[in-house]
Amino acid sequence: MTFGIEFVPSDPVLKISHYAKLAEQQGFDNVWITDHYNNRDVYTTLAVLAMNTNTIKLGTGVTNPYTRNAAIAASSIGAVNEISGGRAILGLGPGDKATFDAMGIAWEKPLTMTKETIAVLRGYFSGKKVSQDGEMVKVGGAKMAFNTGNVPIYMGAQGPKMLELAGEVADGVLINASHPKDFKVAVTQIAAGAKKAGRDPKEVDVAAYACFSIDKDAKKAANAAQVVVAFIVAGSPDMVLERHGIDVAAKGAIGGAIAKGDFGALMGGMITDDMMDAFSICGTPDDCKARINDLLDIGVTQIVAGSPIGPNKEKAIKLIGKEIIGGN
Repeated sequence: MTFGIEFVPSDPVLKISHYAKLAEQQGFDNVWITDHYNNRDVYTTLAVLAMNTNTIKLGTGVTNPYTRNAAIAASSIGAVNEISGGRAILGLGPGDKATFDAMGIAWEKPLTMTKETIAVLRGYFSGKKVSQDGEMVKVGGAKMAFNTGNVPIYMGAQGPKMLELAGEVADGVLINASHPKDFKVAVTQIAAGAKKAGRDPKEVDVAAYACFSIDKDAKKAANAAQVVVAFIVAGSPDMVLERHGIDVAAKGAIGGAIAKGDFGALMGGMITDDMMDAFSICGTPDDCKARINDLLDIGVTQIVAGSPIGPNKEKAIKLIGKEIIGGN
């Protein structure tokens, strides 16, 4: 089991750098920085983190193949890999339609786009001249002019076809989920993809990219996670809600409250205990350890403490380091 932590560069880069250094000191193995067009640039942020840390691995959590051409992504992560002394990881996922609609970018054939982009990236990382006449990604002999290093590629995946593809082509998979029920399904799909490609499924690092909130006071931890869980419920497929026995109609009501900015309603009872259990790792250190052990038994190999981490990020990072990482 390894431990990662996610930071959203909505905070100033130097503040995130402070958190990343603290996470490194507390024994975290990976730091993942999200890539959203409306936040600070992911590669600039990772470069600063590379200069201010020594051992922690540095990943995009996750970028996408639509806003960044594969050659630009290879150049960017290759530079981070060089600056960090070989600690970079490229996390790549298809993204979501709503984001691309807002940006005026067509979200076409995400599975094909992701698969073809990874094939091209592998070529760039090998230092070879890349040519590919794909359906979505066409390259006519491009090559990196510097040694990027063989950067690991992790896929952000949710649906069955994406999870199977991750098993086929990725070094790891970042799954936005927190509950063993979801990973029981996901691990099976990843293994099917790995076997299809003639790989050992154990070669694939399975990461629970979880909504995580820890505090010595379980109620404070839960309060900090409620809004994040609300967004997860609003964006979850009906099939996932049904898997956890959650009323599908609640998704529309919660989505409506989010759209109005009515966070008081969300915090006032719309987010049930069942939702918190299904979509977060939350509570005291013992509560969090119990869930982590359940995920380990299912086949998860990395726990990523995602937003909000806790009611107080700094205290939460130290608590995870002392009680969970140090306690293993």
